Amino acid sequence: MMDHAHDLACVREATDRLLTAVAALDNAALGGPSRLPGWSRGHVLTHLARNADALVNVLEGRPMYASTEARDADIEKGAPRPVEVQAADVRDSAARFQAAGDVLADWTRTVELRNGVTDSASRVPFRRWVEVALHHVDLGIGYELEDLPAEFVERVTGFLAERFSGHPGVPATRLTDGTRAWTTGRGADVPAITVTGRPADLLGWLAGRRDGTALEAAGGELPELPPL
Repeated sequence: MMDHAHDLACVREATDRLLTAVAALDNAALGGPSRLPGWSRGHVLTHLARNADALVNVLEGRPMYASTEARDADIEKGAPRPVEVQAADVRDSAARFQAAGDVLADWTRTVELRNGVTDSASRVPFRRWVEVALHHVDLGIGYELEDLPAEFVERVTGFLAERFSGHPGVPATRLTDGTRAWTTGRGADVPAITVTGRPADLLGWLAGRRDGTALEAAGGELPELPPL
């Protein structure tokens, strides 16, 4: 089981870092485009707030979102709000998530996320950490993949490699940063393709944040990954 208490502390630190950066924005900057296609920075912050509340629902045994349509509508409705309102929403929803995480509970239990995906409750704080940290990068305000904590980069690389493991559309692939290695894609005893690169570039490619041009592929072309 994962160390949910440790991950909750990491979520708190990542949220504080995000909010400090957001405090330097004005409303014009908030309305500007993020690095996510079709989303402004306001969309990203609203999504983060609603995701925190959705994960409270997960921890408390309710559906993550009422529906996909309701989720999308909430994000669109909240995106144009002023920066101080957005920051307060992120801060308050983060506090609700932390409070739900502090409740004594069976962290080995299975919980249901979106689209029928299930996971251990102990991994929910880690999933929230992923949301906060990667979306901080998505804001495009000076925080980059290279700035992410080393522990985060290593764990999320493993998490995403596992997510694509066994995927019929991804050839068996070995990933390495020169020190550590992961395997992903269709099952094979010895993956034919080896992808090598810096930790941030490997993570960025797996997470759909970079196109992989900074990576080196041996034994075949760089695999095309499906959307997360």
